Formats: sequence, C-alpha cells, structure tokens
Amino acid sequence: MMSQSRGHGGSGVQMRELYVLLCVVLTLPGCRGFLPNFWSRVLTLSLDSYTHQFITEQGVLNVTLETLSMANTHQHTQEQAGLGRGFWHAVGEVVHSNAAMDFLSSTRSDPVYHFDSERVEESMAMLRQFWAQTLLSARAKEYQGARHSLGQLLHSLQDFYSHSNWVEMGQHSIYLHLLHPGQPAFPVATEDTPTCMECHSATCRDNLLPRMTQSQQYPLLLTTGYFSTYPPKPQGKCSHGGVLDSSRHQGAKGGINKDSTSPLFSPHHYLHVEAARLATTATLTVLRDLRDSVGNISFLRLFSVKQPPALVFVMDTTGSMFEEITAARLRAHSIIQARANTPEQPGTFLLVPFHDPGVGPVYETEKPEEFMSYMENLMALGGGDEPEMCLSAIQLALTHSPPLSEIFVFTDASPKDAHLYNAVRALILEKQCKMTFLLTEDPSHKMKGSRRKRRRRETLSPDRFALYSSLSSVSGGLTVFTTNSDIHRVSTIVEDNTAADKVTLLHAESDSDSNLSHSFSVDNAVKCVTLHLTGDLRQCVLSSPTDRTQSLLNQQGPLAECEQFQGLYRISLLSPIEPGQWHLNTIADGHVTFNAIADSNVDFLYYFAVEANGTHPGLAKVEGSPIAGVPTFLVLTVTGLLPNEKASFSHVTLLGANGESLQKVWLNSSSSFASSGEELVGWMASVPRVPFCVRLSGRDGGGNRLERVSTEMIQHTHIKIQVLSIPRLVPGHSTTVFFDVQNHGPARNLTLTADDDRGYLSQRGPHSLSVGERGSVRGEVELQTPKGAEAGGAVTMTLTVRVLDSLDSNYAVLHLTVVPPDPDMSPPSCSIMRVEHTCPGPTQCTGVRWTVSLAVTDRGCSGLASLQLSQGQGILTLLHSPTDPLGDSLEENPKHKPQNQRDSERTSPAHGENGYAELDPRLVQGNPPLNVAQWTGRLPKPLWVRYTSPCCSPQAELLVWDGAGNMRRCHLTASQQRGTRERSGVSDSAGEMPLQSCFLLFSLLSLIWTVPLLVDVGSFLYVK
Repeated sequence: MMSQSRGHGGSGVQMRELYVLLCVVLTLPGCRGFLPNFWSRVLTLSLDSYTHQFITEQGVLNVTLETLSMANTHQHTQEQAGLGRGFWHAVGEVVHSNAAMDFLSSTRSDPVYHFDSERVEESMAMLRQFWAQTLLSARAKEYQGARHSLGQLLHSLQDFYSHSNWVEMGQHSIYLHLLHPGQPAFPVATEDTPTCMECHSATCRDNLLPRMTQSQQYPLLLTTGYFSTYPPKPQGKCSHGGVLDSSRHQGAKGGINKDSTSPLFSPHHYLHVEAARLATTATLTVLRDLRDSVGNISFLRLFSVKQPPALVFVMDTTGSMFEEITAARLRAHSIIQARANTPEQPGTFLLVPFHDPGVGPVYETEKPEEFMSYMENLMALGGGDEPEMCLSAIQLALTHSPPLSEIFVFTDASPKDAHLYNAVRALILEKQCKMTFLLTEDPSHKMKGSRRKRRRRETLSPDRFALYSSLSSVSGGLTVFTTNSDIHRVSTIVEDNTAADKVTLLHAESDSDSNLSHSFSVDNAVKCVTLHLTGDLRQCVLSSPTDRTQSLLNQQGPLAECEQFQGLYRISLLSPIEPGQWHLNTIADGHVTFNAIADSNVDFLYYFAVEANGTHPGLAKVEGSPIAGVPTFLVLTVTGLLPNEKASFSHVTLLGANGESLQKVWLNSSSSFASSGEELVGWMASVPRVPFCVRLSGRDGGGNRLERVSTEMIQHTHIKIQVLSIPRLVPGHSTTVFFDVQNHGPARNLTLTADDDRGYLSQRGPHSLSVGERGSVRGEVELQTPKGAEAGGAVTMTLTVRVLDSLDSNYAVLHLTVVPPDPDMSPPSCSIMRVEHTCPGPTQCTGVRWTVSLAVTDRGCSGLASLQLSQGQGILTLLHSPTDPLGDSLEENPKHKPQNQRDSERTSPAHGENGYAELDPRLVQGNPPLNVAQWTGRLPKPLWVRYTSPCCSPQAELLVWDGAGNMRRCHLTASQQRGTRERSGVSDSAGEMPLQSCFLLFSLLSLIWTVPLLVDVGSFLYVK
C-alpha cells in the first residue's frame, strides 16, 4: 500500500471503463455506512469521501508507527516502507473483514451491525462482543481470528458517527459509553418520540428536532436513521436518507447520514469530514487500547510488523527416516547459528511430526533453543508400511503457520489421508503459503542401494506422490525427488527460501522433452538471485542481458555457479549481477520446474474482487476462486518502496503453468489520496479458463524492467460458496454455520465436504447436492464445542465443493473463535485508601513528594491480570497488604486473620515505611505491563499499591486489566488528594460520572469516588 507512479492502459480501455462506470452509477441501489472502500467513491461520484478502508488503514498505520517510535529504531519514512509484506497482508485482513460487513447477506441489511434504526443498545452489545473476542484471540496468539473480529468492531464503531446525531449534538469527542458501560450514557429516543422534521431537498440542514441537537430545555437524546423498509420506520423518525433510500419518502422526509460528501447519497454531507474525524479518533483510541491491553510486542505481532520468516517442518518419523531427520536437524541448526541476532532469524518455529496413525503434536515456539530441543528429541521409530498421515500433518502446519509462510515436508511415503486434499489446497490458497516436498523415494522404484526399512503391503503406484506434486504446483513450491545420500545437500533449499524479503522472479513447470526457454528480469532493487530447477536436465544454458552465455552443466563461468544434486540444480548468479533480462534455455527429460528467487524489499499483494451493487456499493473481495465469465477486478498493493524510490507499474500478466502469457491486464491507481493505502486496480471481462499465476510488471528508477511473480496457481470455477454467518463457539454448545452454494453454470451434481482442525464437526461428508442451472442451494453444518474448550481458542473450518466427474471446484475457509459462555464485561476499579503526603502548591514543588495508596479490585469474575504506569514520573510499588501508621489494617475485615499473623506482617523485614508490606515489583513509566495474577488469582480481593512522585510531576495514570481484557484507567493527581479519576479503556470522555461516596469511622478511610478524566480529543492523523 505504497505510493508509486503508474502506467496507464490505452485510451480506449479508459473510455470503455468510464462508460461502464456511468451505467453502474445510474443503476445503483442504496448505500449506507461510510463507503466501504476506494471503488465506492468512484461509484458514488464522491472522490473526496473518507471510506472505511481509508480510516482503518490510516488508523492501523499510525498506531503501528507510534508503537515502533517508542523504541526509536528508525526514521518515520523508513519505518513505513520497512513494515514488510506481512504487515500489509495483515492490514488487508482487517480491512476486508471491515468491508465484508457491507457485503455479506447476513450483516449488510441488519441494522444492529450498522447503528441503524435506533438499534443503539443492541449495536453497543455487539461492539462489546467484538472487543472481547478480539482480546481473547490476540492473547491466545490466534491472530487471524483477532484481525477478523477487529475489522468487524471497527466497522460498526465507525458507522455510529456517520449514522447517528452525535455530530449534530455538538459533540467534539468520541462516545466512550459505546464500548465501556461504566462511562456516561445518553438516552436513546423511544419509538414514539419524533426525531426529525420534513426535508424536501437533497441537502437537509436543521431537520433534526431541537431535542436531538439542543439541551436547554430537555436532556439530549440519541437517534439514528432508518433505512429502506426493514424495520418499518415510525412516523416522525429520521431516515438514513439519500436518493436510493426508500424510507426517505416517509415522514419525516429526508435523512441524516454523513457517509459521503455527495448530497445525492448523504443529506448531511456537509458534516461528513467531522464524522470521519470522530470515527478516526475512535479507531485510533481502540487500537491504542488494544495495544495497551495486549502489550507492544503482541500488538506488533498481531499486525505482522517486520515479520521475520517462519521455519516450518512437517516430518515423517517412521523408522526409514533417520537420514531425513538428521538433515532437517542440521539444516535448522545452520540457519539458527548463521542468523543469530539478525533480522533474518526466524521468528516462528513450527514442527509437526507424523506417522501412521499418529499425527502431532504441534511444537510451536519463538525460541530457537526450544525448537532445536524438539528436533533433537525426534526419533525415527515404528511405522514401516506406507502410506502415512502426511496431509493431516500439513493441515495442522497450515493452521498454525503465519500467512505467506513456506512449509517444508520431509517424507518417503505417499499420503494415507488423501481425502484431505481439497481442505489442504483451500488452506494453501487462503493463507498464500508455499509447499515444498523433499521426497527420498523414487516413484519409479528404480533407486538402488538406498537403505530402506519401510515395508509395503501391496504394490504401489508410480504416481502415488501425485497429490504432493499437485499441492506444490498450486502453491508455487517444489517437489524434489532425491536420495538419502543427497538429502542434506538438497535441504539447502530450506535456507535459500526461509527469508523475510524473498521475492519470486520466475516460476514455471513443463512436462515436455523439447527445448525450453524461460526469462526473468533483474532490477536495481534485487540482490542474491538463486535458481532452483528440479528434474533431469541434459542441457542448461544461461544468457545475461549483455548476451554473455554459460553452459551451466559442464562449464564454470563468470555468470553463475551451479550445484548439482540428485533431483535438484541450485544456480547462484555471481556478483555483480547485471540488471536486465536474463534467459535460461534447457533440454530436459520429463517433468521440470523452474524457480528464480531473489532478495528484495519490493513485492506485491493482490486479490480478486467483483462489483457489489447491493445496499453498499463497492468492490467485494472474492472469497475462494474467481468465477468464470464474470467481470472481475484485480486489486494490487505494492510493498517495500521507499518514498523517494521511483518506480512505475503498468500492467500484470496472467501466466499459465508453463510460464506462457495468457492475458495482459492494464493497471490504474485506485486512490485519489497520496497515502500509503493507495492501490492499483485492473479490470478483466473474465479470468482465463486454465490455471494461472500473476506477474506484476513495471520499470524501476533506472528504466530497467521490474517484475515480481506471485506463484500460487489460480483456477477459475463456476461454483461459489457464500458463507452466510461466522458464529462464535461456546463451550458445551452446538453451533450451526449456514452457507449457500451458487451455480454459475448448467445444472450439475456436487459433493460438499467440511473439515476442521479440532474435530468439532458433527458430520464431515461428503454430502451430495444437486443444483439447477444458475441456481443455488442452502446448506448447513454443525459444530459441537466441548465443555472443556478454552476461551480464545481458534477453530479453522474448510468447506469444499466439487462437481462430480469434473475438476471444477471451490472452497471457503472460516476462522472461528471459542468465547466464554458468560463474558465478563466489568472493568476493574481503583480506590484511594490513604493520602500520605501532599504538595504545598505548583510554585513550591522542588524537592517535595506526594504519595497516595490505592486498592485495585476486579469487579467481575476474571481476576486482576496486569498493571502498567502509563503516565507519571514517580514509582508505583506493589504491597502485600496495608496498615495505617497507628498499626491498624485498612482491609475490610482484618480481624479474620489470627493476631500472631497480623503482628508478624507488621514486624516483618519485608514491610516498608508506614507499615506497608512491599512486594519486589516496582513500576515506572515505560515499563511493560506487569502480570499480577500470581498474587490475586481469580479472587475478588484487592491488590494494594502505593504511588510516590515528585510534586513537580503532579499527575499520573495507572492502567489496570482483568483477565477478560477489560481495562480501567486510574488518574491520580496531587491536588485530588483522596480520590481517583477513573475512565475505562477508551481514552476520551464525553461527560462526568456521578459521584459516589461513603464514610468509614475514625477518618481512617476517606471519600471513594469515581470521576472520569476530561481530555481533549486526539487530532485526526493523516500519514503521507
């Protein structure tokens, strides 16, 4: 999502697209909510409108850069360019989840998801569910699920400011009560309370009744606009409004939405910028609270910031695998040792062993020494007769690996669980992971002298490894047939491919025995070019851009170094590498695969999309494979370009499996904002009818051709699976997932299979379906969540559908989250128990300290989790229990303790001044959150703390979390001597909470009250 210069297609293409655009605009149905994404601005002719996509991208980018700046690592512009491809992929997941609320049939027309039709209370409850689910998933390191629920949360939150009268009420700060029930609330207009006056023009000014905007005579009331015909709009209520909202004709006529700057679609278009500012502030606040709740490190991992590579092994551990296990162990050790204390050190280590019938467990760690311990403990024992449970192990590896990972499979056996092929293929494409198989068994049974102990119950087919070859082809990986003696040297491919900034310049396959010619481009951003060729070559000649040649199989030369192993040729271009077009001419026997990779920051991401002309116009991402014969958009994001790097991108080429050109798609910029969220978009009347991959083409600053290849092979289809809802899983309960199977071809019979990685599905299939020509059929599957399922756990479910007697198929992948049956929504509380020292005044602060003691308590059922001093120049000390200067305890019932225990506590050497029993931990500003669960557990007892600060620093803020992720901000001041100002997790306040006080005897305890801190709204951030 970087800014760059663009090339353009011909004028004829642009005129055709303009004509199509005008036709679409004239037939648009209704829209509501901030516009979903960049294409919505085009469809509504409001190019200066802020969209859900823009607000979300900018919010995530700003808070990420803000978090990185705390470490003072790099300059701002370098940070933005160096966030990595994984970061923009993660941001894309949040954005797509956000936009999907406007496109999914289960959410697009439901007023609860959009703060429509005065369903404010229900919408707030939904928001709080999304917040709790996001925290649960993030803390469980189930980051894909967390990104999905975060996108949903941000969509509904942003809609509030566009659909309600909050802006018209004159509010300049965000509404804290939306996410935190302890904050002040505004009443919602009842169903029989009129809210709007008649408006007979496109622009509606002052059409809200005075009670909705003024507070002289009556308390202000919240309202939101009604849309279309459901639910029915009562007389006198406000409509959403706009030319395509049918309810605008009912009294009161007009509308109040601020979705865009166009008066055709938004009657309150003149307030759009202010609504967008508040929505942006609310987005930033939620993201900062999320960061504070999970910690900086987990927040950066949630968004895959500067994501280091993952090292993922799937290992056959049967008795014949001694050499393979040894090779993998040595290769892992080599990677870890060579990259220690460097950015190239893998950040995630994953090992999934398998044999028959056992699979797993999954060994996952971020510590290299732990991974090596797992590898050292692997033993080649048991098993013996193939096939083995390889695909089950790959499925586990895929569900646990970060997106964009490369997975290496070591085996000498064919798969016993071939029924999982479609599910594994779906996961590969959904997560864009590459599969590379290192097979030490020749499918032709002609390997001689290999020391094998595997027994065979029957004669095995020579094509028994075809599923592995198919999976590697789909993912853009390799299948290497090698020997025990060469497996260690062949495993260098692991080291070559396990890198954060590895890009693909060429990927092609061929089964021809004739002469083969392939080319790839090297640009100025490329370093360390390596080619991997699998198969049996008789001739291989490399040509440079200046027409120098080298026969790689029988001559050493100035261009490259070639290493030959059984089943693999490894070719490294020698420095200095000439920029320009390189050529490779080969003669091979049988199947051969070409793969050229290099080190470069510049890469791209892409997705397919179709125009959505429902209630929310925009581009809806295609889930699964693109549909044949349907006009399709190709949306790309270029990553890694520095702001001063000059590069232009003109088109993409859709390449067939042999590397041949199938179709050229011209690109144009999608954005009128010069921001990091800019995208490139191309249009196709239809996708190719054969498998294809995508190559991006352009020019670097030196005029050299710049090309990058995304290697996954895309197959068109005539079938679509539309998931209607993504429910939450509750322990001890069953959950149903509903979906539609839509047929874009002739009548046909289908088989549908469901699978999940936890075994929660009641029935997996295959299920038989019949669907008519261009018809659809609705289906459902049921999951039973065990009572002991841990909250925050993730379940990955795949749905695959295939046409009988055909290769036509499609898939859907769902990431489901286990939530507790009764979520804790109550934040902790802070109460001042004693003021020990006060300040004489602001002019006499030097050399004087102020000290307060607090009781921190969880009001829910989750128990206290952690504390952090977010502001203040003092020291926060944790205490065992308090005693006052006279020796009396400040706990509620100190007499419940034996007298000798109380005496011991007061005279213990661990006690600090004033009779407080100190724990070791002390916190200062800048320290990460401290886990305090070990002292409080899940009990409701208070945690006692003392804060001491110089009087020249008269304010402090303490953040307190409970186990459910609820957060309280406790504000301490030197002047507010015997109270705290509390505010929940969102940092801007709209009003003050009522004071609550109580008195205890002998003046030992003071007033306890809760007052929120009033702060100014943060400014609307915009990063260029």
